[in-house]
Amino acid sequence: MTTPILITFVAYFIILLVIGLCSYRRDENIEGYLLGGRGMGAWVTALSTQASDMSGWLLMGLPGVIYASGAANVWIAIGLFLGTVLNWKFVSGRLRLYTQKTNTITLPCFFEERFADPTGLLRTVAAITILVFFTIYVSSGLTACGKLFESTFGISYGTGVWIGGIITVAYTFTGGYLAVCWTDVFQGALMVLALVVVPAVALVKTGGVVGIQQGAAARGVSLSLIPQEGVTPLLAMASMMAWGLGYFGQPHLLVRFMSAKSLTKLSESMVIALAWVAISLTGAVLIGVVGIGLFTALPDGDPEKVFISMIHQVIHPWAAGIMLSAILSAIMSTIDSQLLVSASALSEDLYRKVVSRETRPREVVLIGRICVVVISVIALGLALRPDDTILGIVAYSWGGFGAAFGPVILFALFSRRTTWLAALLGLAVGTLVLVVWKQLGLGDHMYEIVPGFVANSLVILIVNQLTQQEDPRVLRQFDEVVRELHGGRQPPATQGAGGNAGL
Repeated sequence: MTTPILITFVAYFIILLVIGLCSYRRDENIEGYLLGGRGMGAWVTALSTQASDMSGWLLMGLPGVIYASGAANVWIAIGLFLGTVLNWKFVSGRLRLYTQKTNTITLPCFFEERFADPTGLLRTVAAITILVFFTIYVSSGLTACGKLFESTFGISYGTGVWIGGIITVAYTFTGGYLAVCWTDVFQGALMVLALVVVPAVALVKTGGVVGIQQGAAARGVSLSLIPQEGVTPLLAMASMMAWGLGYFGQPHLLVRFMSAKSLTKLSESMVIALAWVAISLTGAVLIGVVGIGLFTALPDGDPEKVFISMIHQVIHPWAAGIMLSAILSAIMSTIDSQLLVSASALSEDLYRKVVSRETRPREVVLIGRICVVVISVIALGLALRPDDTILGIVAYSWGGFGAAFGPVILFALFSRRTTWLAALLGLAVGTLVLVVWKQLGLGDHMYEIVPGFVANSLVILIVNQLTQQEDPRVLRQFDEVVRELHGGRQPPATQGAGGNAGL
């Protein structure tokens, strides 16, 4: 620890808390606290979406697996970029229109209204799924906090987990969605700065491509893009690229589309977001590759700390404080979003819908804030196991959301005939298949999101052949959304279809 790094970290924490306090009075109703009043501009939507997406795994997990196992892991980054493109292109606009049309502010409530579920089961199961996987997901961020503070300040791993958790809860608790979005903008800018500057400086110090090749030969790490492990190279590449499927089902990212000011702003956001993602993923891959040439061995042997060690070795202490704050930004920008969506699942989807329908808006906001604390405490308990890897924890949670919600979202937005029963059964089967696949150890051969996603989709398709959506309100809403997306014109797919257009 050096004085410049300590001062930089303290200043960073103060900025986050000030943003939270400035947003406090603007979130007195539940829509404001959970969606910011659906008034987010293009830059805020873009940077907050991608900063929430790229958590500690981007600056620690992904570089770590490339440093430890070789350049073939770049296929994870390629899959993530393609998934980002498809999500912005096909999901963002439809979801923004549809959630406004159904007057819903959370994903479980959207499912209930979109499919006209009279039982409440779809909303309840979706909310519980969010709570389970986000609690695990948040623990990955706190794990990254523990490793960062342990390496930077020499404090114990457990103390680092507590510090990261307390700071994140403080500004999320006070400011809600507005605080989360504006801190994400600040954090996203820091992240991309670090991902450009640090690997560029380290590349010069390590001697360029020759230095990387020498380091790879010394450590026995492959620089080939063809995977050396797995059943076959093609299957291994497909498994890594399957990370991209997860984007269709991530609640903390989808909620950003729901909060955008307009479809025009979303189009502008897409360009900004894709540029940010391309730069960030490239930087993360370079950190892992350059680290192969820079370090014969890391100080404590943990490959997920390669970026931290790189900063300490090649960056001036004052600048190092800013770069290390960028790692903290990546961690916190995701934790805060996940805590907020978890709070919405408990307060809006379960408490307000099941326990007390007559709850006043301010009371629901208070319940949401209490939920932030409760989820954080549980996740903190899970994070106090330093043997878990950041990427391993994220992979399970990411895959869980992709398998559970991904197909349901796509059918909700593109299938006119899907019923609530098809969506519920698909969600349940997709989640079950993912969990069983992982427990059987088959994830070593194929990422568990793939069988879960496929099973979910097949179940919905099969049930769609047996039942059809007949609620006139639901059918009318679907047609209205499609018309609005086409500028008021009836799209060719629905002309003369006799009310049965869509899957």
